[in-house]
Amino acid sequence: MKKLLAIAGLLLIISSCYNDKYDKLYPTPVTTTTMCDTTSVSFKNDITPIINLYCAVPGGCHDASGSATSGYNFTTYAGILPVATTNILIDDINQKPSASFYHAMPLNLPEIPACDIDKFTAWVNQGSQNN
Repeated sequence: MKKLLAIAGLLLIISSCYNDKYDKLYPTPVTTTTMCDTTSVSFKNDITPIINLYCAVPGGCHDASGSATSGYNFTTYAGILPVATTNILIDDINQKPSASFYHAMPLNLPEIPACDIDKFTAWVNQGSQNN
């Protein structure tokens, strides 16, 4: 019996020495924030890559051949300008229904990342320039 009590006491002493640091048990979640620069958005450098990736994809709705279906050819500045300044386009890429017309864009593709939407919106708000 004394032997059993000695082993239990020894185990109690050893287990009481266990010391976890709070920050090791509960680490602060790693969050990465990337800056989305929308101060001076360029059609050529910022908007065209977004359009090419999500809107004017080959065989898509807004490439040269798909414009027959959608009515819009976004492969050129002249093709996107008439709809760039409307709330419909911004609502569509934000996937928000507008009062008159709504299609969640891009159709059958993942949602456009928030930074790209912010760039597109900033470009429209900055006058939709061909820069």
